[in-house]
Amino acid sequence: MKSVAKVWDEAEQRLAEGDAAFLADLGKALAKQYGSAVPQMWQYRSVFDRVLRLLTTTPGVGHIEHAVRLVASATSVAPKQARYAASLLASGQDPDQLGTVFVGGSARVSGVEELRACLLQELILRGLQVSALPDIARWAGSSHWNHHPLRWLPLSLSEVEARPPLPSYTLGGSSYELPSSEMDSPTKPSHQDAKVPAVVETTSDPGMSALPSAVANWAAESNGRFEARIFDLAGDLGAPAVASLLRVLDLECLTGLGARNGFTVSAVRPERAWRTLFAAASAGGAYNHGEYGAYGRLATWRSLGAASGSAEGASFDTVENDVKNTDWYGFSADSVWFEHVAWDIGLVAVSSRRRLAVLAATDTD
Repeated sequence: MKSVAKVWDEAEQRLAEGDAAFLADLGKALAKQYGSAVPQMWQYRSVFDRVLRLLTTTPGVGHIEHAVRLVASATSVAPKQARYAASLLASGQDPDQLGTVFVGGSARVSGVEELRACLLQELILRGLQVSALPDIARWAGSSHWNHHPLRWLPLSLSEVEARPPLPSYTLGGSSYELPSSEMDSPTKPSHQDAKVPAVVETTSDPGMSALPSAVANWAAESNGRFEARIFDLAGDLGAPAVASLLRVLDLECLTGLGARNGFTVSAVRPERAWRTLFAAASAGGAYNHGEYGAYGRLATWRSLGAASGSAEGASFDTVENDVKNTDWYGFSADSVWFEHVAWDIGLVAVSSRRRLAVLAATDTD
């Protein structure tokens, strides 16, 4: 088909007539016939997304139940489908009615444990008090997802996560916040010959592979790249000397940066660092959709934990405490490495353990 507009119209008309089951059946049939194709036809992607959005953004328990049935049939051929659907449901449906997703084990809801785990986190990101909804609270406290990676995250927002940037969906599109390069209190870097401690690079240490978790999707699925480095410091590093040290670390992201190039470093609060990385992880870069809210939250904390020196396998409370006790800085540079479009990140973490972490990322359309 050169245009799928008529299929869209048919689906919308059926839904308006109260036949939500038709949409789920159509989507299931499409997923079975075309979902496993590589590459997937644009016609399939377009119609499936339209059907899913119609069911998830149109309020009503019946629509939710058929959306769950649809997602259960498609998750096997599109692993991120559950993450996407959970974000849509949390954004478009009344939380009081989403308890139906967490009830029962009939054919209608079987195979959706991943959707449930993601939806729980999406609702928490939107301020849900889990204890206020018995069906959701019961599942959240059950053994069904004991070994799920999202189980590590708390069932309420932490102080650092005060204002998560979340997407807004409509039937035809979505909007989201770009990772912000805004700094809390921009200052000019200190003089280049400011006293800095000796450093030893320890990037290859076990556990440091988690540092780029929040921005890895930019490189894997879009046009992005990142630099993630760890250094041990021989002495304390004061705020005025951070910029001076960055200049002598031979960072790729500062390639070609001369004395007269724009280079700004300033202290930022942990909340700013979290918000920047969450936007990068959950919404993605120029040509991808990221990890969505649930796994975006997890990836963000993995990056922050590695940056602040948390031990691998540490509890959430330990990681959060480490993040709060780390000095965070944002930086921007007119270097050739950064694309200077809309997706540029520069973060530095200096922990009390005398270690410094650098995480930079850039992407372009």
